[in-house]
Amino acid sequence: MGSQKEFAADAIVVGSGLSGLVATYELTKAGKKVLVVDQENRNNLGGQAFWSLGGLFMVDTPEQRRLGIHDSEELALGDWMGSAGFDRDDEDYWGRQWARAYVHWASTEKRDYLHTLGLRITPIVGWAERGGGFADGHGNSVPRFHLTWGTGPEVVRIFAEPVLDAERRGLVSFAFRHRVDELIVDDGDVLGVRGSVLEPSTTERGVASTREVVGDFEFRAPTTIVTTGGIGHNHDLVRENWPVDRLGPIPEHMICGVPAYVDGRMLAIAESAGANLVNRDRMWHYTEGIHDWDPIWPDHAIRIIPGPSSLWLDANGERLAPPNFPGFDTNSTMKAILATGYDYSWFILTQSIIEKEFALSGSEQNPDITEKSWKVTAKSRLAKGVPGPIRKFLENGEDFVSASNLADLVAKMNEISRGPKLDLTQVERVVSARDAQIDNKYSKDAQLMAMTNARQYLGDKVVRVAKPHKLTDPEHGPMIAVRLNILTRKTLGGIQTNLDSQVIGTDGQPVDGLYAAGEVAGFGGGGVHGYNALEGTFLGGCIFSGRAAGRAAARG
Repeated sequence: MGSQKEFAADAIVVGSGLSGLVATYELTKAGKKVLVVDQENRNNLGGQAFWSLGGLFMVDTPEQRRLGIHDSEELALGDWMGSAGFDRDDEDYWGRQWARAYVHWASTEKRDYLHTLGLRITPIVGWAERGGGFADGHGNSVPRFHLTWGTGPEVVRIFAEPVLDAERRGLVSFAFRHRVDELIVDDGDVLGVRGSVLEPSTTERGVASTREVVGDFEFRAPTTIVTTGGIGHNHDLVRENWPVDRLGPIPEHMICGVPAYVDGRMLAIAESAGANLVNRDRMWHYTEGIHDWDPIWPDHAIRIIPGPSSLWLDANGERLAPPNFPGFDTNSTMKAILATGYDYSWFILTQSIIEKEFALSGSEQNPDITEKSWKVTAKSRLAKGVPGPIRKFLENGEDFVSASNLADLVAKMNEISRGPKLDLTQVERVVSARDAQIDNKYSKDAQLMAMTNARQYLGDKVVRVAKPHKLTDPEHGPMIAVRLNILTRKTLGGIQTNLDSQVIGTDGQPVDGLYAAGEVAGFGGGGVHGYNALEGTFLGGCIFSGRAAGRAAARG
């Protein structure tokens, strides 16, 4: 610990996740000395971003234009504002400004900034969060989800490598296994951090570590930047802030899409130091969660990133109403599911659909792209058959069942049901009504219309959306059902900040010496997304807000 005490830092960065690395990178570019403090060990450098799929929201890119996608900053900003639904004068004041600034950056400098650092993206642009059905409402009007070649680890790498180089040059010092318990405040100014030294840990990345305290510490610097993430693995905080009036009853069964260290502790610590916390009830959790058959952290969950073809039923076997189709409107679907009084739902699909439409969130679930092998990627994504990671869930996952016919499928669904037993007659009625619409090229079924619309986009037709077919057609079988659970992931509110990532106090003025970036700051301003996210926006929000914090802190 002596080396840290002797290290005269210009800034302390609390958290070594993506936004912390970006802030540190920007500070060291300006020649500043940075002390990075983190409660985990060095193996966890990069934090949650490492486990991500690496999707990035970008606007009017060469990749989009090559695919015939007509995008613009004006269209993207309209989508963002229609999705955000900002309606709070005080709490959304900075969020609105961050939204405009972020969309402008995503439309102009973002791609070049990342490209210069060595990041490359795949040629197919994904169409995520397709919306709620109205042009001026929630959702992406066009595909904007740019997948990083190398997924989350690559997003981390392009910032970690220069930071580690700065460490070798003496500009950066890391204090791992140092848990911040308090911000040092004197007459309203933040002067540094105090906390507990945790016992050394050699756990692998993502594995829960001990909280045994073996000492204490105090570090001081002119600037402190908080970049510690949200509350996704702290289900007590999730439940405490759950918006029952907006999303429905609090789920009893939740699984975790983030490691155990995503605990939200620094939110209360920052608030105690005078930070203004806003939009605590805004959060972004997924309805398509599945239990990981090979977990890394407690209650480890994976999200299915679905194409639009699976039939979505609630726990009672009723079909979800529009716009609650796979991949369209996350919060609307969450509300519809929870309105039944149960915290799970079902996909019914076929072998043909799962082969083409199922993607799994997580860098470890996409080894071909993560390892940057075009040969392996082409073989796994275009070849016939279920991709390897998904096949393992079919074989081992507790949420998956399959059968050659609907009667046997429903019987197996009832074996893993956590609620009512499904009535075969009811499910047959829903499936038959849907399948009857397949006999014509046109349809009154809104989901089938959405599928047809998706296949007008070359990227979806080639690699993402199966050709419409009857779920009961044996040529496309076997039939598959997936029990879908609530997966906790992102915090959309947090510490309010101005456009320099300076923390705003309860008096509406910046707190001297204190900055915040990433998820702990609602990805900028205490809530840049408002009520809804457009996907591919979380990593970008960490980068954009971390960049702002590092640059502003370097200017002093």
